[in-house]
Parts: sequence; C-alpha cells; structure tokens
Amino acid sequence: MPKPDPFKYFKTSREIIRLAVMMYVRFPLSLRNVEDLLHERGIEISHESVRFWWNRFGPMFAAEIRKKRAERLRSGPQWYWHIDEMFVKTNGVRHYLWRAVDQEGEVLESFVTKARDKKAALKFLKKTMKRYGRPHIFVTDKLRSYGAALKEVGAAGRQETGRWRNNRAENSHLPFRRRERAMQRFRRMRSLQMFAAVHAPVFNHFNSERSFYSRANFKLKRAAALAEWRRLGAA
Repeated sequence: MPKPDPFKYFKTSREIIRLAVMMYVRFPLSLRNVEDLLHERGIEISHESVRFWWNRFGPMFAAEIRKKRAERLRSGPQWYWHIDEMFVKTNGVRHYLWRAVDQEGEVLESFVTKARDKKAALKFLKKTMKRYGRPHIFVTDKLRSYGAALKEVGAAGRQETGRWRNNRAENSHLPFRRRERAMQRFRRMRSLQMFAAVHAPVFNHFNSERSFYSRANFKLKRAAALAEWRRLGAA
C-alpha cells in the first residue's frame, strides 16, 4: 500500500515547504527572517505559513532522519554516550533539557523534564536505550541522579565521570543555545520539547564537520545531505 502524500492539498510546492522548514530549524532565524529571505528569491509567503509548515512537517522530517540513524546505530557497536542536562527557561520557569550525544558528537535524544532527579534521568535513559540500544560506556558529570538511574538499569559499572570527560556533550549545547536566543526563549514546555526533538536530527543531518575533511569531500557530503533532505516526506 503506497504511503499517503503528506503534501496533498497544499497549494505551495513541496520544495518550498522543505526549504522553509530547513531554513527555520537549521539556522538561527526568526519566522519573519525566513519570510524575507524567501521574498528575495521571489517566493511570497507569510511568516505564519512558515510557522504552520515547521509545526506540521518538522516532526515528520525529524522522525525520518532519526529512524535511519537509529537503524544504522543498532546494527553496529556503540562505544560512548555522553549524557548531560542543560537549564532552559520556559515563560520564566526553569526546566531541564537532557541530551545524549554519541562519540561522534551527534545528538541522539533530547528530553525535557521539570525536575533533575533519578526519576527524570531514568526515564530519559530508558527512552534513549529503547531506540538506540546500549553503549559500552556512559560518560556523565557527577550528578548523583545518573549513578542511581544507571544502577537501576544494570549499567552502574559502565559509568565514567571526570572534569573534562564530558566536554563533547557540553559543546553540543551551543547550537541549541544560539537557536534559543534567536527564538527569544520558549513559552511552553511542550513547544520546547517539540523544537528540541526536531532541531537535533536536522542539525545532525547537515553537520559535516568540515574541519575533518578536504574541501572536495566536504562539498560532496554537503550535496548528499541536501539531496537526501529533498527526498524527505516523498510519497
């Protein structure tokens, strides 16, 4: 049975919708910035259209990218997961964004909670391991919630802590922080969870780590990522 076309009944072409969603999620732009940039290309849309498109198609695109990533990870060994939490304010209230990063620096999972305790850490770990499997080593900071949660799942002997051991997870927060400032923070916990879940796969998809490749290889990887993006949501 063919998959239903998610772009059916939309007057705007699917190429424009994909471009608008990519620009808004990938780059630190506001809705009106995206509207102005598309206007320069001769595309007349409202910023509210961009808001509707990313809310509707962003999670779908992110789910496709995440599914392929999970299948690839589960088929091979996973050496290190770097796990860390960051503070994010929603409408003046502090929440915690838990993030798991693999040894290559790609964000595996993002999860928002109201508390920073064993229950929250355990829920985050179970959710991540259900999707990606279990790594050989969990690198964390010295928050006691991690040790208690890992003991609960039978991985207490796999935890490693250290002063600079978790810098990979700390550095992975920077792109999200830049995006948070551009959005002038979040208003609700639900919108924070939704955007964090969409932002991480899209950022991973286009993150080519150009410092590790020659210019020619970087251009090939960038072109391949863009070509794959243009196939997302295909019927």
